[in-house]
Amino acid sequence: MVVKVLVVDDSGFFRRRVSEILSSDPNITVVGTATNGREAIDQALALKPDVITMDYEMPLMDGITSVRNIMQRCPTPVLMFSSLTHEGARVTLDALDAGAVDFLPKNFEDISRNPEKVKQLLCEKVHSISRSNRRGFGTASLTPPAGGSSSRPASVPSTPAPAARSQPSVSQPPVERHAASASAAPKRKAYKLVAIGTSTGGPVALQRVLTQLPANFPTPIVLIQHMPAAFTKAFAERLDKLCKINVKEAEDGDILRPGLAILAPGGKQMMIDGRGTIRILPGDERLNYKPCVDITFGSAAKSYNDKVLAVVLTGMGADGREGARLLKQGGSQIWAQDEASCVIYGMPMAIVKANLADAVYPLDDIGRHLVEACL
Repeated sequence: MVVKVLVVDDSGFFRRRVSEILSSDPNITVVGTATNGREAIDQALALKPDVITMDYEMPLMDGITSVRNIMQRCPTPVLMFSSLTHEGARVTLDALDAGAVDFLPKNFEDISRNPEKVKQLLCEKVHSISRSNRRGFGTASLTPPAGGSSSRPASVPSTPAPAARSQPSVSQPPVERHAASASAAPKRKAYKLVAIGTSTGGPVALQRVLTQLPANFPTPIVLIQHMPAAFTKAFAERLDKLCKINVKEAEDGDILRPGLAILAPGGKQMMIDGRGTIRILPGDERLNYKPCVDITFGSAAKSYNDKVLAVVLTGMGADGREGARLLKQGGSQIWAQDEASCVIYGMPMAIVKANLADAVYPLDDIGRHLVEACL
């Protein structure tokens, strides 16, 4: 299937270059361009693209406002371009809050020096988000409702759900329906660690899960989110403001403790030793993901045997599957997010298809089930 793309940027150079890169892929067609957010809305309504690439800073209407309007009027997967700065990270998180699916750094040097690398990355992102789940667009948010997340009961999902929500959907594929049918109630256990891995769609998904946990949540938590180095500190700070538990970006030597979630730093690898100490290692160029879910899961399996509860959320690819296999061999529990609530059903699908999932839950039920399993 040919993916139709709308390119939105106020820079003529960037519009042309992105259009050229995308047009070099025979399965991508650039159906139009726009120079500002207001024009992007009009073009999205008229052209009905499969994917929109969006800049942030533009005249007349910025990219985030445009994304919010597009999600309300014609929900479409949006790929944001952002700068690799702390401010760029903040803006990108705002864009994901508004409904954007994913993001790429806007790096002019890479376009000049590594055109093939940029082409591969950009085209892969466009193809992957064109297959994303549109049902959830415009409904997720990194911003809590009025009164803040701290005013919500910890064991109640942030979005009201019918009582049968935790049951498997009849539209799920047979392999997942089988896994979910045996997972109505979580297994209660004295876990020493909760480990959560995710990628595309993860920032919103993690917020939805973590804001349901009470301040006295008894089990230490580690988070692995595929994200550039400049972004993870800003993301951890944002989650810390929204959640009752504390959230911080991991530093070498950090100690796991109850009521604290530690986020793996972008560009590096995070491991856990048997004493509950975090070890941060340089990012290995041989690995596709920095941080890598498999690395952290694998170290947890070695350090904690059967005392880990691992959760794999929305994301592209299969990172986490091999680490989950090691955890499973040691007797730990593995949960996967269900297809219907995923932005990209890649990582959880890899867990389910490998028969590693002890439970498959909708996103809005996972936080509540963590409380039931660990308290």
